[in-house]
Amino acid sequence: MEIQVGVSGRADSIVTPENTASAVGSGLVPVFATPMMIALMEKAAASSLAPFLEEGQGSVGTHIDVSHESATPIGMKVWAESQVIAVDGRQVTFSVAAYDEAGLIGQGVHKRVCITTDRFLSKAEGKKEK
Repeated sequence: MEIQVGVSGRADSIVTPENTASAVGSGLVPVFATPMMIALMEKAAASSLAPFLEEGQGSVGTHIDVSHESATPIGMKVWAESQVIAVDGRQVTFSVAAYDEAGLIGQGVHKRVCITTDRFLSKAEGKKEK
């Protein structure tokens, strides 16, 4: 099956004390952390690729360029949405956006590459030998 422009994904979460900026070290305040927003965006994108991958394949993030535009307090629902905007061989480019119950909190572009998991991990482990 070929990945098509327009394929979309979504990932949901709740802001908890554990995923705040003060907890993960990206800031000093107890609001949804930028790294956690990015992780949610990546999860949305990765989940949208899963149906297109064969056994033993996966995808890895290679680039992200996003803005975090609005703070979200503990207790609010947050979600990320992704949509494929380009496919170039194994590289897939997504438009990504994150929301809370009050509206848009972040947006940008994310790129992932489809990989053969064993080969990818073998290459990564090979770095230890250098």
